[in-house]
Amino acid sequence: MFWRDQKAALAGFHPLHQALVHERGFAATQPAQGWTALIDSLYRHAGLVKRGKWALPARTLDVLVPLIIEICSDLGPKGTLAVTADLRGRDVPGKTGPERKLAVRPPIRSASEAWVVDPWLRLRGELRDGSILEILVVDRERKRKITKRNPRGKTKWKRKSKVVQTIRVRRRLPVDAVSRVPATPPPPWIGAFVREGERRSILAAAKLTRMPASGQEQVDRILSVATEPFRWTSENRGIA
Repeated sequence: MFWRDQKAALAGFHPLHQALVHERGFAATQPAQGWTALIDSLYRHAGLVKRGKWALPARTLDVLVPLIIEICSDLGPKGTLAVTADLRGRDVPGKTGPERKLAVRPPIRSASEAWVVDPWLRLRGELRDGSILEILVVDRERKRKITKRNPRGKTKWKRKSKVVQTIRVRRRLPVDAVSRVPATPPPPWIGAFVREGERRSILAAAKLTRMPASGQEQVDRILSVATEPFRWTSENRGIA
């Protein structure tokens, strides 16, 4: 297709679809029908748009879409799903914190460290059982720059980075719901506890020191953490 045809096709896509292409993210709250319209639009993208500058950002079809489908399947008749997706990546301005100097000893001459914080996905769904499910996924990257002088007096520079991912889930229970400790503990990589308050909440969290190798693995990890709070109530039913 000529670029004019592709541009015309892009203009006909769902508004949130266009936001993903041009802004690499969006924030919206819709019922399940609204998200179905967006997903249908996204699935048409590959067949109509080939130009690289208008490609969908990474994590759209293999992570974002499956998660929206899973949660929408558990929404109540009047329930809505709020999604805030920032798929611009970690290297955009505003995500890197201030650089700080590190204490060093010879032969290292200097070292500095900075953290990149990328909260790239937030989900909040009003489920059919009356509970509210909230999911937050954050990537954190530690960047270090090291200057070192070798025995021959030559100065060398080295850069090191390490990425970890945190997944936090909160399930706010219906007012009359009763929580219970499940018969079996969660997997070792997931922590869970109950928070008392006006509405009792079950929280689950995980810290991944190895980034998921594929979109499917990323979805599986998020859903594993999201399912844990459902084991803490009598119906013991996870999301889809």
